[in-house]
Amino acid sequence: MNISGFLREDNAVSPVIGVILMVAITVILAAVIGAFVLNLGQGLDQRAPQASFSFDYADDSVDVTHESGDTIDADRLNVTSSASIDYANSEPFADSVGAGDTATYDLDTGQWSGETVRVVWESADGSSSATLSRSTAPTID
Repeated sequence: MNISGFLREDNAVSPVIGVILMVAITVILAAVIGAFVLNLGQGLDQRAPQASFSFDYADDSVDVTHESGDTIDADRLNVTSSASIDYANSEPFADSVGAGDTATYDLDTGQWSGETVRVVWESADGSSSATLSRSTAPTID
């Protein structure tokens, strides 16, 4: 056996590495093209924001305050309740909602006693929504 000839012989190394690299590039290109064709990245920026809200109840109104978290477009937020809210006389959030911003919602009739109020976010295309915060008013006897 000729050991010195074996150490100098390296013809087969280059083609094997080349084939492995070509297969890897082909797989990556197929994955990228497939993602575009199937539109798999469509809803990536439709995730719900992270925000904390506080609720301050009076007899016939509630103040909803953005405490911390992401700034949110006011058009994406809805404040809903198990009671009937008088939206015409309420003061909703304006433009973008950030920490410290407050909105006031009035009841049509009665008191908030035991009613649930929710801050709901909806995606721009309407395909998804999430309840960001929920509060139940104290029960008034």
